[in-house]
Formats: sequence, C-alpha cells, structure tokens
Amino acid sequence: MTSFPIDAAARLKVLVVGDVMLDRYWFGEVERISPEAPVPVVRVARSEDRLGGAANVARNIVALGAHATLAGVIGSDEAGRSIRGLAGQAGIEELLVEDASAPTTMKMRVLGRQQQLLRVDFEAGPGEPCLTSLRSRVIDQIAQHDIVVLSDYAKGALNHVEQFIQAARTAGVPVLVDPKGHLYRRYRGATLVTPNRVEMQEAVGRWQTEDELQERAQHLRAELELEALLVTRSDQGMTLFTQDGRQHTDAQAHEVFDVSGAGDTVLATLAVARAAGLPWFQAVLLANRAGGIVVGKLGTSVVTAEGLS
Repeated sequence: MTSFPIDAAARLKVLVVGDVMLDRYWFGEVERISPEAPVPVVRVARSEDRLGGAANVARNIVALGAHATLAGVIGSDEAGRSIRGLAGQAGIEELLVEDASAPTTMKMRVLGRQQQLLRVDFEAGPGEPCLTSLRSRVIDQIAQHDIVVLSDYAKGALNHVEQFIQAARTAGVPVLVDPKGHLYRRYRGATLVTPNRVEMQEAVGRWQTEDELQERAQHLRAELELEALLVTRSDQGMTLFTQDGRQHTDAQAHEVFDVSGAGDTVLATLAVARAAGLPWFQAVLLANRAGGIVVGKLGTSVVTAEGLS
C-alpha cells in the first residue's frame, strides 16, 4: 500500500485558485408536515459553516500537513466574513478579493435527521475589476509555490484561467485543474486535468467501451498538451491516462453517505502527493483512498495525513 509522504508534505506550499464558497448547514428535527403546503417542518437545532469549493480544497491541503494559500473572490457580506474566519482557523493563508457588488457564493443545506431536505444557493458572477485584481495577486504568487491547483466550479473566479496556466508554465510550476463545462481548450498547457465521468462525457462524448474511452482520453490529453488526465468515475474508480498508457484503480468507498466535497479531497491529495515527488499513479491511489473516506462522512469533510498513512 502506498504510504502518505508526511515529512515531505510539511515542506510544501500549494496555491489554490478558484471559486470560493461557504457551505452552511442547518440541522434539525422533522416531526410534522406543514399545514401550509405538503412539505416537512424542520425545527432547527443548530447550524454550522464549512469551507466549500476552492476553499475546501485548501482546507484539505492543510489537513494533509502542507501549507495552502487560497485565492478567490468573496462578497462584502456576512458569508464572506465567515469564510475569512474559517480560513484563519484552519491555518490557510488567504489572498481573497472582496466584491461589493456580488454576494459570496453560498450553498445552504437544510437537514432533518441527517438527511438533506433542501439546498438553497446564493451566487452571482464577480465583477471584472475584482477579477483583474485576483489575476494580479495570483500571478505574483505562483513562483513562490511548489504547485498550483485551479478549482473551477464555473462561478467566474477562473475567467482568466489561461493566463494562470501560462504564468505557471513560465515559472516551471505544475498546475492541476478540476474542470467544469465542456470548453477544455481553456485548460491547455496544464499538467493534469481531473474531470469526473459526466464532465468527461461533456468533453469527448459518451463512450461504449474502455478502448473507446482510452482513445478519446489520449486524444484529449495530447490536444491539451497535458502530462496526465485523470477521469474520476464514482463507483467505477479512477482511470489515469499518461504517455505511458492507462492505469486504473477501483473505488475504495465501502459505504457512500455524502459525496459533497469528495472531488475537492481528491484534488488536494493529488496535489500534495505529486508535489512531494510521488509518481502519478501512486498519487492517484492515495487520492482514491482519501475520496473513499470522505464520502462516508456528512457534508464537506477532510482527510488527515495520519488517516492515509
């Protein structure tokens, strides 16, 4: 079994850039149906805020023992202040840009008896002045880090993703991308891109056989000038494509409780393991193990270095 490089991780600095979110949970009990409409009445007992999106990637990186710098856009609001506070508590260095014209992206989940009943999203795209400021901060920081992680949730923070990738290539710093959508030309020149099964289908179309997937994946990898392409396939595990061919590992989860944030944990583990010097497939094996752990937990969660050792 591949062991996690704890000592090497402690020396690493990872720059995380992307769509920062707040995950807010309202926990309560359901004892009756509303007389106003056929919906459950949740008597809220407690609430909890957690870092989401790119911020959850940074949180996972710190939990694995490395140093994380978080760059993104938040609103000038209560949710944005919560993100700053949580980042500070987690030991994350932040380079967050405030946008007074748009709210912080927030996903509010209402749960009754540990079951999610409703999710309410608050979001709006960031303004161009904020994106320009973010671009400047990120490009200034890239050379001071061992690896760059771009977490794309299509909320607008990575509108200048091409310039981030080019700056990293110029500085000789590897770039890992968690993509969104089907316009993968934006990610040309990255070191690794990690689409899930649905995102891969959006990029290359549906495949019928493993040979067909391999042909399309290798074509996409070559077209985008990637060193590696990792397709995360939920219950089917993960498949890595490099110039040496295809390598696959089956899913590690014994019981799936909540998939929220699993992709963030996988990305964070890949970044730390790869920056620590592990070969791609050994990094994938660790990331697969980490993903299998967090899907057995409620909500966005983290895995520690000790949990992977």
